[in-house]
Amino acid sequence: MAFLADVISRVKPSATIVVAQKSRDLKAAGRDVIGLGAGEPDFDTPDNIKEAAIDAINRGETKYTAVPGIIELREAIAAKFKRENGLDYSPDQIIVGTGGKQILYNAFAATLNEGDEVLIPAPYWVSYPDMVLLNGGTPVFIETTLENSFKLTPEALEAAITPKTKWLVFNSPSNPSGAAYSYDELKALTDVLMRYPEIWILTDDMYEHLCYGEFEFVTPAQVEPGLIDRTLTMNGVSKAYAMTGWRIGYAAGPIELIKAMTKIQGQQTSGTTSIAQWAAVEALNGPQDFIGERKAIFEKRRDLVVSMLNQAKGIECPEPEGAFYVYPSCKGCIGKTTPTGKVIENDEDFVTELLEAEGVAVVHGAAFGLGPNFRISYATSTEALEEACMRIQRFCASLK
Repeated sequence: MAFLADVISRVKPSATIVVAQKSRDLKAAGRDVIGLGAGEPDFDTPDNIKEAAIDAINRGETKYTAVPGIIELREAIAAKFKRENGLDYSPDQIIVGTGGKQILYNAFAATLNEGDEVLIPAPYWVSYPDMVLLNGGTPVFIETTLENSFKLTPEALEAAITPKTKWLVFNSPSNPSGAAYSYDELKALTDVLMRYPEIWILTDDMYEHLCYGEFEFVTPAQVEPGLIDRTLTMNGVSKAYAMTGWRIGYAAGPIELIKAMTKIQGQQTSGTTSIAQWAAVEALNGPQDFIGERKAIFEKRRDLVVSMLNQAKGIECPEPEGAFYVYPSCKGCIGKTTPTGKVIENDEDFVTELLEAEGVAVVHGAAFGLGPNFRISYATSTEALEEACMRIQRFCASLK
């Protein structure tokens, strides 16, 4: 339509949301579909958090809040950063948004000018590039490899830097690959960034609490304190606390950046839902033991899915350190033909035919900027995962 902004033609719908909706539509039509597309814990929000929200309603905490968040939540976030990450932030260096998405979007809106480049390692969360485009920036992708566990190397980072580079977006553990960076791996990257004082770092730590085995999470400003004055550290309660629908994300950074983001948010949504903020106070300040219990369940699911996918003909699935995704390669299936005569030419064909033949919904790797791969979310029941992986094995065995 002629009256729409030009930028709309450059922005794609979220592929993960599209797949999740397609799964729901097929189920509603009576199809037997196992949806492995959504990045959402299947656990319920803990009862103490729900009770805190009910208490807030009963206390009458139902009015507009300060744009950057209620002081009680910003204090809880500051305490969390100190306790878990060794980072010192005051409440006026913290902003609360309607999910991590709003935090990221407002950071780009507050800082990007036409032509500014944002470095994004691939595979990447589907929304990063479109947020950059919507705010006049230019996404610059840095491809990683399965052989290197989908991790950015210092050499690749340095090679991508230009005089126009404004931000590096850094996500660990990663959506979609689950890859997480050790202290030494991250230190090698921050050493590069220390040589380029004009580049800012936007860290997406949303999966911080979902790291497996002996792996220990670290965030860039923690590894290299010299970066703290140009780092925006973003996190939220969605994944670890199973609070996706409550829509609470938050970030800490230099006060001038937080002020600019607050100014934008003040003209956009104003303060986040008051009830959800009080629930998040309880999430951060209350008991944390359930996180470890749920993490152990996720780890068992990861091990099951990795094992079963590696038994599928033509599939190679590395074992990720964190999050609740795997990002297997379907390279061995490209060029093969389905029993219905369809030639699989790319990862989008693979996931389309898998859904049609076996009723398993996953997201194609091209949506995340790197193929031929596909993403599976194992944030669902063990029974569903076993059945889905058996169907994938059967589908791959049917290819000629």
